[in-house]
Amino acid sequence: MGATVSCCMSPGGSPKLARKAVELDDYPITTTADDVSEDTGTYLQHISDREVPDELAQESNPSDNARASTIFLNKSQTDVREKRKSNYLNNHHMSPGLLSKKYSSCSTIFLDDSTVSLPNLKSTVKCVTLAIYYHIKNRDSNRSLDIFDEKIHPLTREKVPDDYSSVGPEHKLIYRFVRTLFSSAQLTAECAIVTLVYLERLLTYAEIDICPGNWKRIVLGAILLSSKVWDDQAVWNVDYCQILKDITVEDMNEMERHFLELLQFNINVPASVYAKYYFDLRSLADDNNLNFPLEPLDNHRATKLEAISRLCEDRYKDLGKVTIKKSLSADNLGVRYPEYLDLRPFMSQSHGEPQIYMLYAVLVHSGFSCHAGHYHCYVRANNDQGYQMNVSSVSVSDLRSVPNQPTPSCTLSELHTSS
Repeated sequence: MGATVSCCMSPGGSPKLARKAVELDDYPITTTADDVSEDTGTYLQHISDREVPDELAQESNPSDNARASTIFLNKSQTDVREKRKSNYLNNHHMSPGLLSKKYSSCSTIFLDDSTVSLPNLKSTVKCVTLAIYYHIKNRDSNRSLDIFDEKIHPLTREKVPDDYSSVGPEHKLIYRFVRTLFSSAQLTAECAIVTLVYLERLLTYAEIDICPGNWKRIVLGAILLSSKVWDDQAVWNVDYCQILKDITVEDMNEMERHFLELLQFNINVPASVYAKYYFDLRSLADDNNLNFPLEPLDNHRATKLEAISRLCEDRYKDLGKVTIKKSLSADNLGVRYPEYLDLRPFMSQSHGEPQIYMLYAVLVHSGFSCHAGHYHCYVRANNDQGYQMNVSSVSVSDLRSVPNQPTPSCTLSELHTSS
């Protein structure tokens, strides 16, 4: 998870800037006799082995502990209660009309295409930027650091307004800023969720607030870091300079270093924390009428959902099985493969909607070598029935029983309703 090559420097190498001095008393390191040896010197504890106090983990670190409530959801509750009260009063005095929200019935089922493992990009970015908006609007104070101050480190050559630190941005402005970065850098929806996790972790660890005067640089730093951790082929800092024309790669490098230091280099995002943020974002969307796009369930989508479900079941079965040593004899050699295959991870654009292919035919060779033997095949008909064809013999068969046959060659067909 994440690139193995450091991406914080430009191809030509940027000059090393003078970094802000950090008092050693702010980051005390305690050592014991067991931590020091003559050969290795001081032993630094791994990030995964650090013990976080229960009180801090439960109350102050929702980005580390799945049982702690997310900060953005708490900050949005005041506005949500006011909206519910206003909607109740408006609907109470108005005659009933068309429902603005779609509901499933016995004849029609409405589903969105967003899941915790594959969120909808546009809806997720809208929810994340709405969470940032509530962070800024309902902040406790205006604590900040110079490295994130847009007056000291402007992102553009345009003059920064005098009231830049007092006038809060609208949700549309935040959304346009984040959407531009995600669209230009081709980032994924999962990266947006990790961005929000890093943002709240920064606010908690560094004890600062996201304000009108620093929100762009904080969000940019979180996106920069999450893209490198999440995507195997990360966007380099110099590439972000092509998106934000007036920022220098030296400034990006310095901001990234400060961001990592403030996070105490804790970039781990547990699956439980990721899932909590995803579902809290959905709750935030529901409270603010930013519902994920719903579409009626048709035959094509139903078949696709079934294929994805079987694909996940096969993966969990494989994870639960104990590895069995097989004989090296050619008679016992078998190749296993799923009935459905998602080719998206093997495509040049590895992130996006699953590309589900269904097993269409299997060609089996029986014999001691490739120069001699016998061929027979299994095929799937239009009615989804499988048949075994062996010379002049044709019999009904189940394609799922084919994987136990020796040396099969598979043919896949893209999943669609007419197959």
